[in-house]
Amino acid sequence: MYFLDIMLKYQELIIKSNLMDKDNNILNPKVKSKSIIEDNQFSAEDQPYYSKEKQLSKDIEALLEYFHSIVEYEQQQIYKPLHVDSLASKFAVFYEKVRRVIDWKEEHLIRRTAIERSLKRRLISKLSGITFLQQVSPDAIAEPFTLELIRSGYFPNDHISASKIPAVRDALEKYLHVLSFGLTNDQVNPVDIKTKVQFYSWLLEIAACEIEEILAPPLREGGIINFMSKIISERIEIQCETEINKETIGLQTYIGVQKALFTLDSPIISYNIIKYKHPKWITAPKEILEEFTSNIQEIWNEVEQDLEYEHNSKFYNLCERYDAPYLILYDVLKAESSNGKNLSELTNLFSDWKSLERKSRDAYNSRISTLKLRLRRSAFYSTLSMFLAGGVMLIFVEGPLATAVYGSFSLLAMIVDLAIPSLLMFVLVSLINLPGKDNYKYLMEEFYKIVYEQDERIFYEIDLKKRRNFIKNLIFGFLYLVGTVLSFGFVFWIFKIAQVPWTSLYIDTANIAVVVFAALVIKQRSMEVTMEENVKFGEFILDIFSIPLANLGRWLSNKWKEYNFVSVFFTTVVDLPIVMVIELIEDWRGFLKDKKAGIH
Repeated sequence: MYFLDIMLKYQELIIKSNLMDKDNNILNPKVKSKSIIEDNQFSAEDQPYYSKEKQLSKDIEALLEYFHSIVEYEQQQIYKPLHVDSLASKFAVFYEKVRRVIDWKEEHLIRRTAIERSLKRRLISKLSGITFLQQVSPDAIAEPFTLELIRSGYFPNDHISASKIPAVRDALEKYLHVLSFGLTNDQVNPVDIKTKVQFYSWLLEIAACEIEEILAPPLREGGIINFMSKIISERIEIQCETEINKETIGLQTYIGVQKALFTLDSPIISYNIIKYKHPKWITAPKEILEEFTSNIQEIWNEVEQDLEYEHNSKFYNLCERYDAPYLILYDVLKAESSNGKNLSELTNLFSDWKSLERKSRDAYNSRISTLKLRLRRSAFYSTLSMFLAGGVMLIFVEGPLATAVYGSFSLLAMIVDLAIPSLLMFVLVSLINLPGKDNYKYLMEEFYKIVYEQDERIFYEIDLKKRRNFIKNLIFGFLYLVGTVLSFGFVFWIFKIAQVPWTSLYIDTANIAVVVFAALVIKQRSMEVTMEENVKFGEFILDIFSIPLANLGRWLSNKWKEYNFVSVFFTTVVDLPIVMVIELIEDWRGFLKDKKAGIH
């Protein structure tokens, strides 16, 4: 059921959508990319699919119609744009850049995180006392909330329609209702404070996802996600001792595609799961508001279970292996539809394989040419964020502890304490390799299988059979333990040589673990268009020692998100007065403009 009508369900969002944020492109059309794959690079023997005339698949025809509907919709938009003062916006954008370093997120999550942060700041007095939540007026906060996001540079000035304000207000109203009445205590099942805090945080993350979708609907991204989910789920063949129903296969494929294709995080995926299972929450929320609110704890638990499915890594690995051609397809369709191509022109392009291959080659070259820059930018911000966090830890925790125990903290130890994590990040990112030339051929072969009808059915196997080999597992477990001991021992040894006080050894080791985890995440991002990973022996050895550190770093990163006291401090103490000052600057500018208009 899910994938038979998934595209139609997503198209329902067009009703609530307005102009796309055309400045938020993954590829910068102004950058002239260096050609990595040239014309006629492969001989006819290397690419036998060139000589085959094939009919477009039914799925690709439906996808072309979907992208054409986006073009038609955008061309029909007539709106009154929201405008903010340019001077006030400069102050706001500068502050957000500083704020981004303190609370670093990956680039595609920055805007959503800013929306979530603004929500928490505006509702923080209410979140501390849930009985007063119903006093918050969505009418009063919807417009200033939206203008704040535009002023901070997360949405382009004069590109968001004023008609978005009522949609934002309605979204705020329904989530405030759920916050007020959704998680209540009773004599049988009392709710503890920790569960309440986790629930509030989860629901506000979902609300931020919906508001971002209202202001900048990801119509093209959603279309390609649904398309890939349908293709992959239909081609999957499960090898398992117990039967898995099609609903589970479809949903887990959908989750895996979102992670692999656009590296979406848990809040966005959770929001998309809710949209699938409760489509009226988006299309007709008033009809199910009370039912949804009363069942919110069950919905929350069910979504978490879907995300923590025992075999989810198998589905993700499969999606990650085949996501590259879908990314190139997305780039081609995005470029062509943004240029206003109609359905006939899109169909003609995809029917002519040689023309389509040239467009795909340009998209591939663009992604490769910008990949290194994007990875370095991610490495810079993540390293700077951890460097500042390490500095705060050194000043307020490590320094006082070392002084109390040793009487001082040597200059060399301080330099090593801060420099080694940054240097390690630089080295690990520098070791990232771009895909080889053969990768393009493999990618285009799979691309061809997606676009055109195939004579034989294609299968992707997922083996879920449990293999119990006690001796092998014991050996692998022992080797992993050896790698863990050696990696942590080496880190301790480096800091010991630098005469870092023992009071800081554990904190510094934790910092190294977070750095290694971040570096491995960045490395994973570098494989976005890689079909076959070419692992060298040195990388295999490095994995043995880095993975144990990365696992600790992942756990610490998750905990840091929960207890990032620096971020909490800025959200509750610093953000509010700065936002008020920026709004005051804008109001003062408006006052001066009115006075200046009278001088003539």
